[in-house]
Amino acid sequence: MTNITIGEYLAQKGIKFRVAGKEIVTACLFGDCDKDSPTGDWHLYFDNETGQYDCKKCGAKGNLITLQKFFGDYVPARTQSPHRRLFGAELVDECQQALRPNVRQYLNLRGIADATIDAYKLGYGKFYGSWWITIPIKDSFGNFSFFKLRQDPAYGNDKITYPKGVEAQPYDWETIEKGGETILICEGELDRLIAVSKGITAITSTHGAGTFKEEWAKKVIGKYQNIYVCFDNDEAGRNGAQRVAKMLSDFGCQNISIITLPQEVGEKGDLTDYFAKLNGVTDDLFEKYAHPYPEKIDVSQFAPLTADQLAETLGLTIKEDKQNKLATFLCQLSAYSENAQFNISYNAPSSTGKSYIPTEIAKLFPKEDVMEIAYCSPTAFFHDVGEFDKEHKGYLVDLSHKILIFLDQPHNELLARLRPLLSHDKKEITLKITDKSQKFGLKTKTILLRGYPAVIFCTAGLRIDEQEATRFLLLSPEVNQNKIQQGIDATIRKEADNDKYTSWLDEDPNRGLLKERIRAIKLEGIKEIKIANQERIKNKFFGDNKMLKPRHQRDIRRLLALIKSFALLNLFWRERQDTTIIANDNDIDEGFNLWDKISLCQELNLPPYIYNLYQEIILPLWKEKNPNDEEIEALGNYAGIIGITRQDMLSRHYEVYGRPLDNCQLRQQILPMLETAGLITQEQDRNDKRKVIIFPASVRQLLNNKNGEGEGGVNHN
Repeated sequence: MTNITIGEYLAQKGIKFRVAGKEIVTACLFGDCDKDSPTGDWHLYFDNETGQYDCKKCGAKGNLITLQKFFGDYVPARTQSPHRRLFGAELVDECQQALRPNVRQYLNLRGIADATIDAYKLGYGKFYGSWWITIPIKDSFGNFSFFKLRQDPAYGNDKITYPKGVEAQPYDWETIEKGGETILICEGELDRLIAVSKGITAITSTHGAGTFKEEWAKKVIGKYQNIYVCFDNDEAGRNGAQRVAKMLSDFGCQNISIITLPQEVGEKGDLTDYFAKLNGVTDDLFEKYAHPYPEKIDVSQFAPLTADQLAETLGLTIKEDKQNKLATFLCQLSAYSENAQFNISYNAPSSTGKSYIPTEIAKLFPKEDVMEIAYCSPTAFFHDVGEFDKEHKGYLVDLSHKILIFLDQPHNELLARLRPLLSHDKKEITLKITDKSQKFGLKTKTILLRGYPAVIFCTAGLRIDEQEATRFLLLSPEVNQNKIQQGIDATIRKEADNDKYTSWLDEDPNRGLLKERIRAIKLEGIKEIKIANQERIKNKFFGDNKMLKPRHQRDIRRLLALIKSFALLNLFWRERQDTTIIANDNDIDEGFNLWDKISLCQELNLPPYIYNLYQEIILPLWKEKNPNDEEIEALGNYAGIIGITRQDMLSRHYEVYGRPLDNCQLRQQILPMLETAGLITQEQDRNDKRKVIIFPASVRQLLNNKNGEGEGGVNHN
């Protein structure tokens, strides 16, 4: 309302006034100055040109704006920020005309032809304080919607939109609507433009690999017969390509192919690298590097595989540790079932190889299915992995058929957040976490966890919460001279000539077949694994466990998971009903054979590393100090029993393992865990209260039963 004169405004408000030369006079509007004044004999004077006013009686002063504010009519004019220009066709043309020759040359070197640059109105402009290549994006109605900005390489390599906060669009709608025989879905606007320059019909999403929408997929299927997907050569690209291909397949598309760029494009290499750097051939892209989706693998090349044969193949890179590598492989393979996944926790001191086994085995599995996380706080996991889901108004973390390997985690807090998922309580679980930002402070964020992953948790912390222990198989790497020597030999061989070592691995037929077998198993889409001979399991389990304990209810699930994983390994030779396979007696026997080797530590809730300390340090020390302990009960002589001190254990550990044992770790983690498991007891030395004496639990129990609690005449030397 600032473009109105004072006279017009007073007239609009119905206020009587009179004109006196260059002034307008009216009754005072701000008080009772003219309550008794005769008509026309007023005191409020306005300048007819400027709108300035002055009451000659009460002294009120101001202008048209203050008067409008007084009546509640003032609306500030919306001025255009000097740094923000209104987006539209005019700005698109302005930026197109401003395209610099050196920028055009840069685009040409990236393989984008001048005709393509002109046809799609690529331009140049300054936004957000920097210079950008402008790529105009149209909406489904053909109107310019926003710029996708690519920073001038002289200033950086950022990518952003103008204006900010716009919704993703396909680039471009016109290509989708036109229809045809073949279309390529790629990643990134410049990749799409180089494809167009090569005569390829192509589209992309403007917001990255994981943002291609279902409604776009349906549109493409309705318009094109053959659909190819080619994303960048990195994890996000591989996952994005699989996601789009699966989306198309779910909607009924029959002719889908995923193009895997050659390794020569490098890690994170893209379609531009293929054409501009490698001078790649278009025909090779659609023939040599394209593979049908879902992939079809000839399963006749495989044969039934026993645990020993599997261990031998895994032994190419993992020496010794037979039970550990078998259990770890089966854990990762279980990810390709619907609900038979199980979890492993590797607990051992640093430098013992606890993360080597799972990461080495993970190299056999498709990269897109493996998530290796070196360190992750409880909330960072959800921030980084999740994608915002509008339907659920939160972040979706889809872990279906994923292998999660947490490397050298310092604590178990993240596991505590994942307990319902690890227990397979529900396939979709909602979590609430807090998110801190500078602008809004603490906010609640909704996280939707979906699917059951196979989880391997590696930690140097030896103590594990009982609630986590019930959800994991507890393993520790073997530590012996033979294994260390073989590991050193393998390291020398690898580091001396890595190319030769890699070629040797790649050329091994059994390893190659195992990798193919894993991919074939994944493609089968097995949802359910049943067990035919339940009586056989009952007889073997009850036969091994004469005295049943509450923990056996937990252990039987782990055993069944191993049996099902063996069945999955040999699914091509198992009875099958659609997506359900039946585990047979061979799978049951293989599962029990492996379980027998690892079950003791599971029953004790102890990592094998801790149990080995009991076997290799505490018991030998006890035997040395009490060579005639077997005669104790027969002779009734307890006066000569000698307990073990912590210093004894520290010294013997160095002798056996060649490295010192941390005293705090011994006191705070190892001994309490052994005591909780019922393997040892501890008591103060009666002669020196600062010392703690350690006894094998069976001996302490014998003394208490014979002489009464607190007695026994024990020698505390």
